[in-house]
Parts: sequence; C-alpha cells; structure tokens
Amino acid sequence: MSQSHGIVAWSELMTRDLDAARDYYGKVCGWSFETMKMDNGQDYIVGSCHGRQTAGLMDMTGDDAFADLPPHWFTYLGVDDVDKATRQTRDAGGRVIRDPFDVAGVGRIAIVADPTGAAFGLITEEGQAGG
Repeated sequence: MSQSHGIVAWSELMTRDLDAARDYYGKVCGWSFETMKMDNGQDYIVGSCHGRQTAGLMDMTGDDAFADLPPHWFTYLGVDDVDKATRQTRDAGGRVIRDPFDVAGVGRIAIVADPTGAAFGLITEEGQAGG
C-alpha cells in the first residue's frame, strides 16, 4: 500500500457563487486562486495556501445532478487502485454512483457511497500505482 492510500487526497467546494467563495476563503484562510478550464469549458478554481494546492471550487449552477443540493464540500480519498476500490465498495455494502473514469492530468476517479449513504470520491492520482 502506498503512503497516499486512504488519506484525504482532495476536497472540492460545490457552490453557486464562486466570487463569494473566493472572497471568503481568501480572507479567512489566506488562499490564493488560479482559474483552470475543465474539458467542458467550465471554470475550475484551485485554491492554494503556503504554495500548495489546497482545494478546488466549482460552480454547480445549471447542473441537474446538483439541482436539489445545497452548496457543500466533497471529499476524495486516495487509493492505490480505483477499479479495485470500486469493487471493494460494492462488496462491502457501499454503492457506486459513478463508475471509474479518467481525468487528464489528475488521475482516475470514481464516485461512491459508503454503506451509510455518505457520498465521496475515490482517486488514484496520475503517476501512482494503478493510476
């Protein structure tokens, strides 16, 4: 098992007000921000602190999958092999919400829920075993 297996690898703020989020986390946490374009053309804001990328901010406006959800933080847990961890999720009584998929420059991701219903992401970052 790698040292990143099982750790919180990334967090994303899903919001409908990117400007307010940038302002808040900039003032309260001292984050600086860089805007990146996702494959769908949408902005993805990366917050950094002390020279280290800390979290992503994403606008969920207009995405039907988030229509009934309030703004929220979403966590990704690092695993050595997303496909294996997805199978293990099913075997352990969890639910696979979105099967594993690749994100260029990031790694391989799956969206799952544990047996209690709590949703989170699994990620094998690019360059890691299985990724």
